[in-house]
Amino acid sequence: MTTWAGRTAAEISAAVREKRVTPREVVAEHLERIRRLDGRLGAFRLVRAERALAEADEVAARADLAELPLAGVPVAVKDNLAVRGESRRVGSAATPDTPAARDHVTVARLRAAGAVVVGLTNVPELCVFGTTDGVLGTARNPWDPARSAGGSSGGSATAVAAGMVPIALGNDGMGSLRIPAANCGLVTIKPGRGVVPTGAGDSDWFGMSENGPLATTVEDARLMLAVLAGTAPAPPSAPGALKVAVSLRSPLAGVTVGRPYAAAARDAAGLLMRAGHQVRRADPPYPLSLAATSLMHWTAGTAADARPLDPRLLTRRTRVHARLGRPFVSAAGAGAARERLRHRLEPFFAEYDVLLTPALARRSPKAGPWHERGWLSNLLVNTSCSPLTPAWNLTGWPAMAVPCGTLPSGAPRAVQLVGRPGTEDRLLAVAGQLEARNPWRRTAPVG
Repeated sequence: MTTWAGRTAAEISAAVREKRVTPREVVAEHLERIRRLDGRLGAFRLVRAERALAEADEVAARADLAELPLAGVPVAVKDNLAVRGESRRVGSAATPDTPAARDHVTVARLRAAGAVVVGLTNVPELCVFGTTDGVLGTARNPWDPARSAGGSSGGSATAVAAGMVPIALGNDGMGSLRIPAANCGLVTIKPGRGVVPTGAGDSDWFGMSENGPLATTVEDARLMLAVLAGTAPAPPSAPGALKVAVSLRSPLAGVTVGRPYAAAARDAAGLLMRAGHQVRRADPPYPLSLAATSLMHWTAGTAADARPLDPRLLTRRTRVHARLGRPFVSAAGAGAARERLRHRLEPFFAEYDVLLTPALARRSPKAGPWHERGWLSNLLVNTSCSPLTPAWNLTGWPAMAVPCGTLPSGAPRAVQLVGRPGTEDRLLAVAGQLEARNPWRRTAPVG
């Protein structure tokens, strides 16, 4: 008997198109894995078992089944994106428990491509913080369930890393795809501005937040990104010899990068040198003001999202975060600080094709009720773990997280790849070279 849980989206869709397996069989097997594992991992806020099986049957009956790039592929959706017929809670008791009338455009594109939505995944309240815990659930890292999966797309990362789904949809406003992907040993890409729709009426944190894939292989990430972008999936291409800058420095003054995470970037640099690229140590000219700019936009985005909600139903850390951001909403919306940062960094990316950095500075914290702790302790743990991601949301440029080796505990390490606007395909090609030269274990050993 063929087992489909743990297989890639590309493998599953090919088998469904060729009628070697039905969408119902694939979805049922993944639902059974969710039933067995999710009680201790906390990936899902809502599992759509009956509806998913019915929708799998609808996929099987489609006249265009043989052309669907994601035929019968189970997918999880982050719980800040609308799924028709289900509530969108965004990790909060303050949001209404009313069904969405229509799918978010990215969800609609996944379904049009043949994917089946099996559930909505846990997020921190309003997707603010880099640990996924709150009144609706806590997502744990399948490689080390004592630790947080990261955030804010933590539930989606947990679901993929545990083999409960082959791919998942998330988004990234300050690192919210790359942080949990790096923690959980996954591939992700935060596309540049305008590649994937954010959707009218949905918060995108003044244009900093992008929707993107979480996957276990570069091939699946490329495939899902093409579907989300509304383009035809393209075969991988060789990137040619590139100029790659390697930076081990934290962009935020006063925050250091731990030795194992710097070592991941050094190891990746060696792999890229052997692949024929020109690799040099070089630090982007990050301004000293970057920490203040990041904090201003982070809090202002939360203030805008919290405005229509009853503050009495928000957790204390979220209320404080939103209150601090209210004075900055207009300035963040105007975008002048982001434009200054782009102008400062553009010459660096005129000289180098790709920037390689550690994805994280240290491990995610212990899983637990961070939503019950004070704002400052949340701020400090978030900043100390993930100082390397926010700059690329501020610029709006594409950035990836790619697994690269393991920690002494066996948990994954990861690196970040960054490029100038329009270089998503190039970053995916470089990530593919890292994958080919240093393959990773795709699924955590959780049973």
